[in-house]
Amino acid sequence: QVQVAESGGGLVQAGGSLSLSCVASGSIWSIKTMAWHRQAPGKQRENVASIDASGNTKYADSVKGRFTISRDNAKNTAYLQMNSLEPEDTAVYYCEANVVVVGRPFRAYWGQGTQVTVSS
Repeated sequence: QVQVAESGGGLVQAGGSLSLSCVASGSIWSIKTMAWHRQAPGKQRENVASIDASGNTKYADSVKGRFTISRDNAKNTAYLQMNSLEPEDTAVYYCEANVVVVGRPFRAYWGQGTQVTVSS
């Protein structure tokens, strides 16, 4: 009853920028934390950035100062602005939304992922 969809991935040269969007839709009462994760080939999925409903943010050390997470609560949308991209940022980026559905405890919903490729 809840869907999460990412968009905005693509191919960019090193040093460039990309902006990702994540929209949650369906029977949503509220959304707690929203987060971006990524998984590169042969590597474990890692948390990139997260933002709670009050706008408090956390970042992985590898992206601090380059990536910015934000959200629009009215639109159930989170964004990830990625600047100064490096080839090491190449991965599939996944959005996680911790959603409260009426009458149920909150749980995590995940999108299908969007590919980000940074060429050197």
